[in-house]
Amino acid sequence: MFKKYILVISVISAAILFQGCSGNEDKKSSANEMIAAKEYVLTGLDKKQYIVKKDGKGFRLDGAESKIVIFDIFATWCPPCRAAASHLSSLQEKYKDDLIIIGITIEDNIADAKLQEFAQTYGAKYLLVNSDQNRRLVNELVLELELGERFPIPTMAMYKDAKLINYYVGATEEEFIDSDIRNALGN
Repeated sequence: MFKKYILVISVISAAILFQGCSGNEDKKSSANEMIAAKEYVLTGLDKKQYIVKKDGKGFRLDGAESKIVIFDIFATWCPPCRAAASHLSSLQEKYKDDLIIIGITIEDNIADAKLQEFAQTYGAKYLLVNSDQNRRLVNELVLELELGERFPIPTMAMYKDAKLINYYVGATEEEFIDSDIRNALGN
């Protein structure tokens, strides 16, 4: 008899517990849908939100159809990342109508002021994002590039229409990236 009583109390308690958690269903389902759809909402230093979607094995930036998108995975303390900033800015300026460069820091909980200081000091005149979803997107990019958990930085991946054009690991000459951009544009 005592075992039946404990079982009934346990079932009722579980039902109440699960019923009590159902109030956030809409929020949970929309967040779960984003994760299932492989969407990443990134916040730029300009406070705008940018949505990156995984499309097959590639990635696309909403609103950047037929543009080349370079995802630059970096850290503010990394010397080769610092050196790459001015080269990426040069390419952004040169191909401003056809190219979007997104700098994604791997540093968790970095202050926007630190990123702004990086941009000013090293001439990073392209989109820098600072979001709690940076790490998720970086992990997914690196997984698709098959670089392993301990990948070097900077790592850059270039896409057009969600198709990988090329990727670069470590310090890369601006001319190599420029050549790949011209090829992707058909020049």
